[in-house]
Amino acid sequence: MRRFIIDTNLYIDWLNAGKHESIIFQPDAVKFMSTVVMMELLSGAYSAHDRTRLHDLFTTFTKLGRIVTPSSATYQEAGDVLRQLQTVHGYHIQKSRSLANDVLIALSARTVGGTVVTQNKQDFLAIQSIRAFKLRLVS
Repeated sequence: MRRFIIDTNLYIDWLNAGKHESIIFQPDAVKFMSTVVMMELLSGAYSAHDRTRLHDLFTTFTKLGRIVTPSSATYQEAGDVLRQLQTVHGYHIQKSRSLANDVLIALSARTVGGTVVTQNKQDFLAIQSIRAFKLRLVS
């Protein structure tokens, strides 16, 4: 069965407008929650209602044993990838705060044999040009 790590942007669309339900509830795929995605979602959850919804979502993933947390080795590899993105693709890490998070999501997905599902075509394709990982782009 396929394993998916769904990126923050898809969860935001789903929580705010009910979009991407066919992906989020795809029956023939096992979904994992990245702790990086958890952090990004919580950083924008200003209302108590939104935080409660997110904590319920995170609790479900925790009970299922489907939380993916970057290891120290993943952080070290992420540093190498970020350096190469600056060198090869001209990224400026200081101007792209979320790029480090995207690298951690991509590298963490590899640890569970998962596919990153995202709308963020530009950054994830750049990351993929430096380190191989499975990617599914959504329009």
